[in-house]
Amino acid sequence: MPSNRVVKVRSSGDSVTAQEMRDGIAAIQAELDVTPTFPPAVERAAAEAAASPRLPELDRTDIPFVTIDPESARDLDQAMHIERSGDGYVVHYAIADVAAFVAAGDPVDVEANRRGETLYGADSKIPLHPTVLSEGAASLLPEEVRPALLWTIKVDETGEGTDVEVERALVRSRAKLSYEQVQADLDAGKADELIGLLKEVGELRLAREASRGGVSLPLPEQELVETGDGHWELEFRRLTPVETWNAQISLLTGMAAASLMVYARVGILRTLPPADPHDVQRLHRTARALGISWPAEQLYPDFIRTLDPSKPTHAAMVVACTRLLRGAGYVAFNGELPEQAQHSALASEYAHVTAPLRRLADRYAGEVCVALCAGTEVPSWVIEAMGGLPETMTESGRRANRYENAVVNLCEAELLHDRVGERFAAVVVDLDEKSKQKGDVTIQDPAIEATVTSTSDLPLGEEVTVELATADPTTRTVEFRLA
Repeated sequence: MPSNRVVKVRSSGDSVTAQEMRDGIAAIQAELDVTPTFPPAVERAAAEAAASPRLPELDRTDIPFVTIDPESARDLDQAMHIERSGDGYVVHYAIADVAAFVAAGDPVDVEANRRGETLYGADSKIPLHPTVLSEGAASLLPEEVRPALLWTIKVDETGEGTDVEVERALVRSRAKLSYEQVQADLDAGKADELIGLLKEVGELRLAREASRGGVSLPLPEQELVETGDGHWELEFRRLTPVETWNAQISLLTGMAAASLMVYARVGILRTLPPADPHDVQRLHRTARALGISWPAEQLYPDFIRTLDPSKPTHAAMVVACTRLLRGAGYVAFNGELPEQAQHSALASEYAHVTAPLRRLADRYAGEVCVALCAGTEVPSWVIEAMGGLPETMTESGRRANRYENAVVNLCEAELLHDRVGERFAAVVVDLDEKSKQKGDVTIQDPAIEATVTSTSDLPLGEEVTVELATADPTTRTVEFRLA
């Protein structure tokens, strides 16, 4: 379930403001002590691993896999093939086999455990693994034979998964497709059978998600666009239907993995407690601020499904709804099921297994599932690491949130820095716990949320006029005051 905001920057590249953005990103990386480069020993170990992976005996290069990703992506975790089977389907999902290259305790593994996950923000990337692996030898690049964890999932005519098997195999992707390319072919009636089947299975899975009371946030890309005169505008790019269907295949696999681990009582799950009523009330106020109707009796999963992220205010609302994902975490277990095992937004047990090039926990969860399907013991290096893995991922999640938030704050400060003193219509969506004279407001245009202060108590949930007091890219600060 995607939860991270994707922020991109489109600029001439050589303007003063574009340089300010690059300098700002560099400052954020220095503050958080993160870097896209790796220590020389890690790079050497990665290069050696890339040259001599541990290859499986099973050869499934006969399956015509394809990858579907952003145009520029090279860290390709997943390759897919779908075929009909009677009234249902068989989904083959190949996941990059990082453990074919990385051994427990080696320099690459130690560094990956320190990093936890790949960090993204404004076209910057801090990778989990050296690119010789993540964008090279381990990536499911087209026409390259690669070791993979091959998931075979049977799906019935209603979209329900009925059987799952995962095993190590050699695979070969036939093509690297982009979301935009596939969507254009589909819209033009030129898409091949695989894409037609992806549409069928994806729509069935979305219907099942709705019937469970689950929801996936259709997070749009936020793009900061330089207008050419030193100013910026905020635009949103909605997910294509193909991206949504593709995400459903990943969710199907994560739920299948969770079912294997829950049944065997060993593994690591991605969890999320029920939404905090305070956060839901805040989002009702945000909807009001953005001029979006949300009937009081409508549950938030049903409300989210009504949003059209092609509309800027709806896109901003979807981004605001990421607040409901606060508290997401991991829980490891061996012998006794955890008390809170569900991912409440998905209304199901769920595990992260489909992005091992970019997320540490997936490598361990994948190993558990391979062992369970083979009827063998879960490797000792997995069991030994599982106890500390939730804490490792929690810390990396905090770091990712700090990085993402700092990038968003930088972008918003750049967006508004030449508008200090202007007045904006807003709605007070939250109050500070320590002072009712400080809180948060949502602005409709540009569609952002920021801090507001007042000399008197702020009127929670009411429409107000605010004045932009500060918009400083250097400190990444945006503050309004009640006018």
